[in-house]
Amino acid sequence: MQPNRRRISPGRGGLETASQIWRSAPHRIAEGLRYAGWTENDKLSWEPEVNEIRRREELARQMGGEERIARHRANGRMTVRERIDALLDPDSFHETGALAGKAVYNDAGELESFTPSNFIMGTGRIDGRRVVVGCDDFTIRGGAADGAVGQKAGYSEKLAIGLRLPMVRLVDGTGGGGSVKTIEEIGRTYVPANPAWDTVVALMGQVPVVSACLGSVAGIGAVRVATSHFSVMVRGSSQLFIAGPPVVEQGVGEKVSKEELGGSHIHARGSGAVDNDAASEMEAFEQIRRFLSYLPGSVYELPPIVPCSDPAGRKDESLLSAVPRDKRRTYDMRKIIEAVVDAGSFFEIGRYQGRTLISGLARFAGHPVGIVANDPRQGGGGLTASGSEKMIRFVDLCDTFHLPVVNLVDNPGFLIGRAAEQQGTVRAGSRALAAVYQATVPWVSILVRRVFGVAGAGHGNAQGLNLRYAWPSGDWGSLPIEGGVMAAYRREIEASADPAAKREEIEQRLRRFTSPFRTAEAFGVEEIIDPRDTRPLLCEWVESAWRLLPPILGQRLRWCRP
Repeated sequence: MQPNRRRISPGRGGLETASQIWRSAPHRIAEGLRYAGWTENDKLSWEPEVNEIRRREELARQMGGEERIARHRANGRMTVRERIDALLDPDSFHETGALAGKAVYNDAGELESFTPSNFIMGTGRIDGRRVVVGCDDFTIRGGAADGAVGQKAGYSEKLAIGLRLPMVRLVDGTGGGGSVKTIEEIGRTYVPANPAWDTVVALMGQVPVVSACLGSVAGIGAVRVATSHFSVMVRGSSQLFIAGPPVVEQGVGEKVSKEELGGSHIHARGSGAVDNDAASEMEAFEQIRRFLSYLPGSVYELPPIVPCSDPAGRKDESLLSAVPRDKRRTYDMRKIIEAVVDAGSFFEIGRYQGRTLISGLARFAGHPVGIVANDPRQGGGGLTASGSEKMIRFVDLCDTFHLPVVNLVDNPGFLIGRAAEQQGTVRAGSRALAAVYQATVPWVSILVRRVFGVAGAGHGNAQGLNLRYAWPSGDWGSLPIEGGVMAAYRREIEASADPAAKREEIEQRLRRFTSPFRTAEAFGVEEIIDPRDTRPLLCEWVESAWRLLPPILGQRLRWCRP
């Protein structure tokens, strides 16, 4: 009998044929391998399969092909692999699932074509710290979720939970939404489901989740962008909506462009569905890197402390005159923030929604903290419905990831008027107060100017330590004098010969009682400080706050045990 002379070709199941020979009579093994082109030194080498791995990985790197890639770049957008390279530290990306895709084989079992999955995932590093990334590839099926293979998106999020690493999503195209093309491909429809949504929910409570909206994102992709601790979109290049213009036109008869329906001016500067916008994809990635630099890798760690060259004892002279003596005049709260935090460390989140409230991350002596402040230039700094929603999300972020909170207070109370009532300000505001009272992280308030009413009272937890320092410009009470006089003295004012003069007389009489020193005499406020001492005091406070964090973390870990 002649030996099997079939040659083993690299990349065509070579080891399978060798295995068949191995299982044949022992005296034929050497002869069969010799005919197959094998030598004594590589009798059982897996090199053919390794070569096949490399070949398929190269096919995956070709994404949707040259034509679709060119069309994608013509719209001013990076390819998904260019985005990964731009986001991560050089040569740090380790891809998982690169071989997942749709393969076509001929009758001989040889691979004829390979279309990779339109979802790319893996791990990499940002500023040396490891993260999980999951990215849509618009060049393949427009990034539709049902063009992916094997629930790679869900796996990436399980990986983030399992490894306790931050999750970064780069969402593009339909961004995880479905496509009706699938009906024709599979020959049936299907009942919608949100695969692994329980993982998405669990993710938010365990690791930082960041999403970048980098194209026209609809459906579950839009929901994933919104279900993040921080999100960013690119002005003029990305849009986000529940359903795109064709579906909107058919569904409700409204003809709109993508930009009109869901551009950054709608969501990053209006609805608050997205936190920030960026001028370019590169700027969006820089914002992602910066946001993550303040946060721990997971709730099981403390935030990272970085070296700081800004002296803790620095006193900024501008603070002495930052607040006008005329209470009717506004001032720039952001300048005050910049003057007290570590130089250049303030990273604002959600600037263009809930604009009466400022929120962001910063550092004191290298320690990350959350910053909350009222903006007197917007609605007098009063708490609105949208500002309340912003506060809830931000306080929850800080509490989840062990970030102490610094609150710079100039709060005249809830915004009032018919519009405020129609927006449900009282309901949203009550939830914001609950978020403050439920927070477990160290909290300090700087009473910069006004602290009025129920909303003002929510500057900290009055049942806790409620550590606070007041500036000499402090002005507080149940109601501002100017607004409260008419409510309390209406009959006396209306009965006078000159109501305006009577009102002014009463206001002047009451103002002599509003000095913050009178409150301090009754120990109604613990300390009135020189505004220039604010940074030194906060740098001292943050060191104390950091001593309190490990026990808080330990308590949470005990709660998390199964």
